[in-house]
Amino acid sequence: QLVEFGGGLAQPGGSLRLSCAASGFTLDDYTIGWFRQAPGKEREGVGCIKNTDGSTIYADSVKGRFTITRDYDKKMVYLQMDNLTPEDTGVYYCAGALFISGLGAHLYDYWGQGTQVTVSS
Repeated sequence: QLVEFGGGLAQPGGSLRLSCAASGFTLDDYTIGWFRQAPGKEREGVGCIKNTDGSTIYADSVKGRFTITRDYDKKMVYLQMDNLTPEDTGVYYCAGALFISGLGAHLYDYWGQGTQVTVSS
């Protein structure tokens, strides 16, 4: 099971940091992806971080603004979101995948319940 923390309300241009933790399995064994879903839209891959070398992939829409990191000691994965825009509003999910990486939701086996991020003035 995965759990997300840190959603909330931010102003345009502001920042939020989301956290992802796992229970029942070791987060270190998995590529962790971040996804979001806005009302009326399909779930979109935001980015992911591999467990093997820490390499990352980002969607073009967030490249240069969002950063994914992982803390192996704390067994956490973070999504730092800067320079937020109203288009970043949505429910954000973290997800885990074994042996692969990418931004397709079908690649991921474990999902959190999601945390709401709202960007509004």
